[in-house]
Amino acid sequence: SYTSLTMGSMGTLTFGQDTGGVSYMYDEEVPQVYEQTSDAQQNSANIVGNALDSNYVAYTAPALEIGGATVNIGIEYSPHASDSGANDGGLTTYNEARGSGMGAGVTIAYDALKLGVYAAEIENETPDAGDDQRDSFEGVWYAKYSFGPVSIGYSESYLENGVADTDDTAEAANTAKTVRTATGIFESDSWSIAFNVNDNLSVSYTETDDTYDAQSDQATNIVDVTQSTEALQVAYSMGAMSIKAYNMETTNPGYDNDAASKSISEIALGLSF
Repeated sequence: SYTSLTMGSMGTLTFGQDTGGVSYMYDEEVPQVYEQTSDAQQNSANIVGNALDSNYVAYTAPALEIGGATVNIGIEYSPHASDSGANDGGLTTYNEARGSGMGAGVTIAYDALKLGVYAAEIENETPDAGDDQRDSFEGVWYAKYSFGPVSIGYSESYLENGVADTDDTAEAANTAKTVRTATGIFESDSWSIAFNVNDNLSVSYTETDDTYDAQSDQATNIVDVTQSTEALQVAYSMGAMSIKAYNMETTNPGYDNDAASKSISEIALGLSF
């Protein structure tokens, strides 16, 4: 839940838990007629900035008009940037390794072009004996362009948990990784194209390559792994009824090169009364 305080020309303040921060406006921002590719298989692009979603305060400045472009700026702060969830009215589970976090995003829209960039840093409060842990850093940028019934987009993201990798700590290619706790670096890129066939029918195609960079070239069985997802989606509406569907194919799910490929299909029916 979150609460927003709109202050007119002074902007908007938002207080919340689990949702409603700044980062959600930037992750996986490529044209899609239904769901993001993380709906079928979790990826690092979807997680960028989400550690600041619990017990945060965010500020969104009034839109600025500069040279015909519209600029929107948002900043957020969480005194305890943990990605654990919290029930309504509750607090996040304490994690001694995580301190405060700050994030900021800028969006620029000019005619049919829209650009966005977001970055966040989270304090790591438990450096190890080797003093090779540091604050985590994550960020994402995207570009979208529309011409007639067609929209195209591209996005890249970067996520490093702040844990330095050695030959002893790097994770093997044939094991599943958890993005928030894994060593190494996660780098993702996505592109998509969406087409409005007519007023009722739209289709889109998306490809996402999400690479786990082990940051170690010496240890046995330690190599980079790319989790790839392809998504074909369709949305159709007729009066009070809407139908949306997708099929998503993922190779190396969980950044595990021994994992079987996944194929997931979903159909959703909506009715308005």
